[in-house]
Amino acid sequence: MAEATLQSQTRADEAFDCLQTAIVTGELAPGEKIGEVELCSRFNLTRGPLREALGRLESRGLLVRRPHAGVKVVSVSAAELLELYRIREVMEGLAARQAAERMTDEEIAELQATLDSHEKMIEQAQGQAYYQAEGDYDFHHRIATGSRNAKLAQMLLGDLYYMVRMYRYRLSTSAGRPHLALREHRRIVEAIAQRDGELAEFLMKRHINAARINIEKKIEEGVLTI
Repeated sequence: MAEATLQSQTRADEAFDCLQTAIVTGELAPGEKIGEVELCSRFNLTRGPLREALGRLESRGLLVRRPHAGVKVVSVSAAELLELYRIREVMEGLAARQAAERMTDEEIAELQATLDSHEKMIEQAQGQAYYQAEGDYDFHHRIATGSRNAKLAQMLLGDLYYMVRMYRYRLSTSAGRPHLALREHRRIVEAIAQRDGELAEFLMKRHINAARINIEKKIEEGVLTI
């Protein structure tokens, strides 16, 4: 019985990871209506694990369920997305400042190693994408947890985190953006390593502001549809 339960949970975890990655990368597009039969066929999933995965994705705010309308991938308007980035700019700037004050030397070394692995991934993608898995492999996630500010991390790593990841990936595929974003990440880590909180905050805010300006440009050009 215990073994069967573990296998079922493992299948549910696999279904969850599969669908979350599909949402983040845009394979399941914002606003797209999805059905169980289609998802089972498309991603080679079974009904039980799929239903559990859908529930978890809904709790993370990545799926929305409407009466008589079914389930859709979450979407935001252009104005809402830009406001999310303005919120990120302030909150992640503070997180970077506090990370410079509170992260251990070992954590900073691990963060630098994470960026080294990101560089290899970008090279493997021939500079065309910068995909970061969630959690410790995600630069912004590490900064938030490294701030040692529980309330701030809770806000940054809640629904805001998962929704923003969808658009971060789509924007990271812009020409030249992956290498530029990595350079900006390295400068932020250098400031953190120097224990210069003011500089770390400035660089993080500039980094996210640049991403917001990029979004505005892509929307105006019709390259990014919201």
